[in-house]
Amino acid sequence: MNDTETNPDRREQARRLILLAAVVGAFYLCWLMLLPFVDVLLWAGVLILTFNPVHRRILARTKRPNLSAGLTTLFVIVAIGAPMGLVMWAIVREITPAVGLLQTGFGQLLDPESELTGPAMRWLGRHVDLEQIRRQISEQLRTFGMQLANRTLGVLGDVLGLFVRALFVVFVMFYLFRDGRMVRDALAGAIPLQDRQTREILRRIGEVVGASVNGVLVIATLQGVLGGVAFAVLGVPSAIIWGVAMIFLSLIPLAGAFVVWIPAAIYLVVTGAWIKGILLALWGVFVISLVDNFLRPRLVGKRAKLHELFIFFAVLGGLQVFGLIGLVLGPVVLAIALSLFEAFRHPGEPTIPNSAVVE
Repeated sequence: MNDTETNPDRREQARRLILLAAVVGAFYLCWLMLLPFVDVLLWAGVLILTFNPVHRRILARTKRPNLSAGLTTLFVIVAIGAPMGLVMWAIVREITPAVGLLQTGFGQLLDPESELTGPAMRWLGRHVDLEQIRRQISEQLRTFGMQLANRTLGVLGDVLGLFVRALFVVFVMFYLFRDGRMVRDALAGAIPLQDRQTREILRRIGEVVGASVNGVLVIATLQGVLGGVAFAVLGVPSAIIWGVAMIFLSLIPLAGAFVVWIPAAIYLVVTGAWIKGILLALWGVFVISLVDNFLRPRLVGKRAKLHELFIFFAVLGGLQVFGLIGLVLGPVVLAIALSLFEAFRHPGEPTIPNSAVVE
């Protein structure tokens, strides 16, 4: 091979390397520009996948993409924004009474003169310093209450920033509702996999998001609402805060609303409200706890196709890495990783991650 044949090849290789470097540099700059808005795009994507069935129904009636996108976006704002605003206002108002209730409850549980726990506390008092334990618990609860109040006030102090980011989410949602099919097709064409595998991965993302939102979030919200209503009817102070606490605990695998309502029932019994304590326990066992068993197979079924152990670590890891949205993104990232692994193992077959499927 002579020099006239090798020189063009070298020049072509040099041009390809320069082009590759330019592409990498351009994408890196794009990433730096998008980095401050990653959370906006993620929230918009989750909301799009969640409310896409609503958008399809509105579009089928209006036949106008712009109008249907606007109506769906408005529906999302009303369905999510109004309840969150009311809950935030209630939390700020009830933080102090809730911490005071915890202090009182622990104090009564550790009281040697208590009718229910007194004998056990008197026996325990001969071996440990109960007064010191009460002081330590009270101090820890007071510190926790101050930290929670400061964080809540910090969030409220950044209302303008939150409002602006919410506007960005709304803006992105509108265009994704309107042009979602075009974006999905462009994304499918950009992924270096077979068309069937790419669409399978996109379908799995929709399934996992739907299972996470329709199953986990809806069930947790319903359990928290039922618990909060029971607390309010029975006269337990700060019912809204305890309801919100039950929602968040229900989102975490292996935890649940029982972490709140069982101690509350015990507290009512200890303070002499036997009937209320028994009623709350019955409500928790036969209503709050059964909601998950009754609704989960109907709302989730086997759409997630992920084992509970996988979901457990995906949710906790997602919370650690992504924050609150990690409740949804954790399982999504896991599903994508397993789908890509299956695509690597079986290039010509569908990419459902059988190793993590719930049988």
